[in-house]
Formats: sequence, structure tokens, C-alpha cells
Amino acid sequence: MQAIGFSEHGDISKMGLFDVPEPTPGAGEVLVALKASAFNRLDIWVREGWKGLNLAMPHISGSDGAGVIAAVGEGVTGVAVGDRVAIDPGVNTAADAFTAQGEDSVSPRYVILGEHIPGTHTEFVVLPAENVIPLPDDVPFETAAAAGLVYLTAWRMLMRRANLRAGETVLVLGAGGGVNSAAIQIAKLAGCTVIATTSTKVKMAQAAELGADTVLNYRDDPNWWKAVYKLTGKQGADVVVDNVGAATMPYSLRAVKRGGRIVIVGNTSGPIVQLDLRFLFSKQISLIGSTMGSHYDYRTVMELVFAGKLHPTIHTVMPLTDGVAAMKILENGEQFGKIVLNR
Repeated sequence: MQAIGFSEHGDISKMGLFDVPEPTPGAGEVLVALKASAFNRLDIWVREGWKGLNLAMPHISGSDGAGVIAAVGEGVTGVAVGDRVAIDPGVNTAADAFTAQGEDSVSPRYVILGEHIPGTHTEFVVLPAENVIPLPDDVPFETAAAAGLVYLTAWRMLMRRANLRAGETVLVLGAGGGVNSAAIQIAKLAGCTVIATTSTKVKMAQAAELGADTVLNYRDDPNWWKAVYKLTGKQGADVVVDNVGAATMPYSLRAVKRGGRIVIVGNTSGPIVQLDLRFLFSKQISLIGSTMGSHYDYRTVMELVFAGKLHPTIHTVMPLTDGVAAMKILENGEQFGKIVLNR
């Protein structure tokens, strides 16, 4: 079967289309014939590699996917060959104290498709049966694939970790990313006011279409945090979504309300930040880390997608064979929303 991935870490020249054996499901597992998969910035980071990341090569990229059950392993119940399914990208490899509390993604044994184990940019994937949920006939495979990782991440970040409440103001830094476009929609669905930042007039219009009440262009106004302060009656945002990191964290501390929360699931501009701790303790700010989520979180947010209450933003759909070109679009930051590969 064909797959998109790499045989060594490095820049995009290491990515390619190659042939790998079709996997076979074991006990408790299912084989999914993928109809769609989607890119995340995680795919770039994994390709580049980091100290301690030891992957079996060649490595198949991709965390998100949807398709049809092609085979089931021994002991699998509840799903059958031919069922349409969406794939939860987070896999529990063992039960421990965290999984017993429903905190799957906190467990050190939690792994992600396409990061620690072979991913979804291929024709078939094997995964635990608990990682698939029924996909309604009226929901396209592309929609389900586009939603997976980013909606799961945004849901846990806002609803579980930040404990978002109706009536609060949420500031989303960088509206074009998959997690952040999902965060705008989830915050609006929760009854919040949303302020978003982005870099172009086109992306400003797209963020507004997603539901952002106010969109600021950070290129035109480098002091965007001052605008946030004014827009909130000199109070600041209750919750700041800062997945940018080094370039924005000093300003997030200024833009957040006294007693407010800054939630972090990524660091697109770099992981090493300088913090003026005086802001942190004098304003009593909470810095909250989050990543992925539980199977329950995934089912909860995907039901909202299936019901049409949340709408994954798809930048473009391309064939699997164009996977390298698709990653170039992501790496150049040309997209607003998800880049999907279909079969």
C-alpha cells in the first residue's frame, strides 16, 4: 500500500510517497481503509525530529483520519466490516492511574498516531477498536478527518482545562491554525465573546466567518495587546489561547485579565519564552498546559461536529499522492484551516 512519510528526519526533502506492507489487525484491533486524512503542524515537527524521538523507519505521517472498517481482530465487538468510522488520534497503550480517571492524554503511555506510531497518510491503518466511532452517512469523510486532532485539542484546552464559562472573553492568537480556528467556534458555541488575531485581510474575513467578534491584524498593529485592553473595557481577556509561544507570550501576559487564564497547546514560534514574573503573580494569572484529550472528549466534540454545531474549516482537499505538495502549503503558512488528503 502507498503511504506518505519519511525514512530519516530533516527538511521537507526527506518526505516522500513509498510502499509499505498492509497491516493486519490483532486482538482488540480494527483495520480501517482510509478515505481521508488531514495534516497538522505536528507532522512537520515529527518529520524534523527531536532528541528522544525514536521512530521505526520508514515512518508514516498523519494523525487524523476517517474511513471504512476493512477487517476486525479477535474479540472486537460493536463495529463490523463496512462500517463508516472516524478515528480518535490518541491511543492508550496501557491502563494506569491517569486512564482510570479519564485523563488519557496525561498518561505517559499515551501515544499519537503519526507521532509515536504509524499514522494515517496511507491506505490502511490498524488501531484499537476503542479509537473508532461511528460516522453518520451524511457526514463526509473529509469533514471527520479535518476535525479530529484539532477539535479534540481545542475542546479539552478550553472546556476541560480552562473551564470556559458563558459570557467570558476569549483571545485567540493566530486564527489561521487548525486548533485556533476550532477554538474560535467552540468559544462561540459556549456563549463567549471572541477576539482573534491574524496576519492578512483575507484571514481576518475568514476568522470573522468562523464567529470571531473582533479580528485584529497583528502585522498592521504590533501593539495588538493594547487594542485588546481597550476592547475589554481595560480589563483584558478572561482566557488567552497562546499557541504561538516565544513571539507572543510576553504580550499575552499583558492582554489577559487579572485572575485570567492563558492556555497553551503549542509553540509555533519557539518553545523557549521569557516571562516577566511580576505580571504572573501581581495579576494572579494561571498558565495552563494542555494536549489532546480522552476518548470521551473526542466523542463529545465529534458529536457536535456531526450535529452541524461545529464546522471544520478545510483549506483544500488533495489526493494522497500529492501529500508532499500538501505539506509544503502547511509549512509555508498559506492555509486557513486544514489540508485534507483523500483516496
